[in-house]
Amino acid sequence: MCTACLPPLFGVPQALVDDTEDVSLDFGNEEELAFRKAKIRHPLATFFHLFFRVSAIVTYVCCDWLSRSFVGCFVTVLLLLSCDFWSVKNVTGRLLVGLHWRNQIDEDGKSHWIFEARKASPQHAATEAEARIFWLGLIICPVIWIVFFFSTLFSLKLKWLALVIAGISLQAANLYGYILCKMGGERDRSKATASFLSHAVIPVASPRDFQKPGLEGLEIHKH
Repeated sequence: MCTACLPPLFGVPQALVDDTEDVSLDFGNEEELAFRKAKIRHPLATFFHLFFRVSAIVTYVCCDWLSRSFVGCFVTVLLLLSCDFWSVKNVTGRLLVGLHWRNQIDEDGKSHWIFEARKASPQHAATEAEARIFWLGLIICPVIWIVFFFSTLFSLKLKWLALVIAGISLQAANLYGYILCKMGGERDRSKATASFLSHAVIPVASPRDFQKPGLEGLEIHKH
């Protein structure tokens, strides 16, 4: 029997058929959301992102208790700050949030500041836990060194002033560079960071430092 000839009472519910036709399942967004909320995928990089900078702060605070040698404490804290600057600039920024900034000298001898950001993809997207740890460590530690600067200045411990200024300069440089990477490296802000970093004593990374795996799909802003 033809269903079209049946009365409405026995006919096929057209509304039910239309509702089933509009149903669409999108598993991609759910997988991406679950991936971003996953636990820490780079525990070693996350550990060293905080280890060097926290160790520098703890060593500076406990210098009088750990050793009576001013030179030994000064060199130890400075080495920890240098290791922190290098690891955050060249390793943890790439792995945890997919960002990187560097200075490059072209064939004409001109200096260019390059800000790179990895394109968003489910395979390379940073998890929320890693991104939160990265940015909190990047922001809080320079603030602590600024507090040390004022406490050192007001307590007239001027022999530590150079070390505190070095800590502020190195950690603020990483913070400012990654903020520009996050914002896309706008032209006016890139000029500001170039003038800021050129007056700070910052080791310039060679191009070999960035020739490492895991850098596919990077958007490069060169100025």
